[in-house]
Amino acid sequence: MQAGILAVAGIICRIIGLLYGSPLTGIIGDEGNGYYSQAYNCYTIILLISSYSIPSAISKVIAQKLGVGEYRNAQRIFHCALIYVIIVGGAASLFLFFGAGLLVEGNSVPVLKVFAPTIFFFGLLGVLRGYFQAHKTMVQTSISQILEQLCNAVVSLSGAYLLMQSVNGQSQTTKAIYGAIGSAIGTGSGVVTALLFMWFMYHINRKTVLKRAERDTHPEDSYRTIFKTIILIVTPFIMSTFIYNFTTMLDQTIYTKILIYGKGFLEKDVLTSYGIFSRKAVVISNIPIALATAMSAAMMPSIASSYAQGQKKETAQLVNKVVRMTMMIAIPSAVGLIALAKPVMMMLFPQRASLDQAAFLLAGMGITVIFYSLSTVTNAVLQGIGRVNAPVVNAALSLCIQAALLCVLLFTTDIGSFGLVVATIVYSLLMCMFNQMSVNRNLEVNQDVRKTYLMPLLASAVMGIAAWVAYQGAHFVFMMAMGDGYFANFLAAAVALCIAAFVYAAVLIRTKGVTEEELRGFPKGSKIVTLVKRIHLL
Repeated sequence: MQAGILAVAGIICRIIGLLYGSPLTGIIGDEGNGYYSQAYNCYTIILLISSYSIPSAISKVIAQKLGVGEYRNAQRIFHCALIYVIIVGGAASLFLFFGAGLLVEGNSVPVLKVFAPTIFFFGLLGVLRGYFQAHKTMVQTSISQILEQLCNAVVSLSGAYLLMQSVNGQSQTTKAIYGAIGSAIGTGSGVVTALLFMWFMYHINRKTVLKRAERDTHPEDSYRTIFKTIILIVTPFIMSTFIYNFTTMLDQTIYTKILIYGKGFLEKDVLTSYGIFSRKAVVISNIPIALATAMSAAMMPSIASSYAQGQKKETAQLVNKVVRMTMMIAIPSAVGLIALAKPVMMMLFPQRASLDQAAFLLAGMGITVIFYSLSTVTNAVLQGIGRVNAPVVNAALSLCIQAALLCVLLFTTDIGSFGLVVATIVYSLLMCMFNQMSVNRNLEVNQDVRKTYLMPLLASAVMGIAAWVAYQGAHFVFMMAMGDGYFANFLAAAVALCIAAFVYAAVLIRTKGVTEEELRGFPKGSKIVTLVKRIHLL
């Protein structure tokens, strides 16, 4: 249920991001998107090193204490974590601001400087989210994520528009830079809004938490011990998450440096092309991965708690269930993105000049949805059972292989931005394989291959064909009736998506890929069963 809450919030946030991403691209253009993407990717890397892993790490440490009733030590860990992120986050913000010129190309420098303060605030936000996740409640985190994205959307659009108006009459490149700065301000505003909400929620629950801590009779850990624990736990989390996500920054650097300095392309053209890949294809493909991220965050405290108590069988059963549920969403999502890449891209980012390129990139990125979803879950499993170094090694090895591949592709071929897609597919596949091998060495997870992978894949293949045929027919009819390309595509895509959902569910249920009992195990499972019975699928 908690994973469902967080997954719904994550998907809502991704949808909000898409909804405002299209008009934002219309305001700042693909060039502005390129400057923003380069700065944002660099900001993300510094964020990963300093603060991004804090929620997962803190939730694991506090959950272990809560699992054995050490409420006072759990509260002391929370206080120490706040001190930790104030120091580390503050240092990271200063480094990003004063070192921006060393990290990105010239036109992206002012954009990156605007991102710098956000890192400090995100660290505090991360501790509060991890604190509530350790208590196995995702409601506060979910609401804060939605508030963050809503504020981000409003401020990004208004900020980009107003700043571009302030330099009206200057070159298009100057306007694009100011537009990217406005979008960066939106990101920071969203984080501050979410932080204020989470702090308010903590203040409401503070008295209850402190009373429980006062009744705790367990001996207190020293602050020295707690800080040592935090550093020992957080550091592998940071390294794993950093390397896991550093592929974006590394790919961006390799792509821009080789094409600009190695092949003589203009900076504007290279970053525009990269913006199409990162701010369109990647953004859309990340939507279904939100489920795996939510599952990972939600199951982390449970895995850490059950494994710490020696309940390996229960831990393996939880892993089985989470992987199964994740694949039932990730596989049809991947096939759907491949089958309807151009309709979906036109619906969300209808810029005609880059539509075909963006759709082609999205179709390729659809494949990564399956691998990234599975590797995200297994990453959390390894961290939860204490094998925190395994994801670091796996990610580092995968990163080296995909970086070498990307260099070869860019130097020896002319596939351009599609080389980024190929490298991303290889990286996500390797991470998936290496993580699974590490899990198998530590847990006896007997996954039902037929039900977990083969049946969803079969149902998804039928769904993909049905969706493509439905779209082509509906688009032809709507074009004849309306003559408007965008709205005809929008309605046809909506029809195709509805048919796709029905066909997938029907095939999966009819072929016994999922049983009534398993459906009832889903969040709101009883309502799902009632619905499918009403339409005679069960």
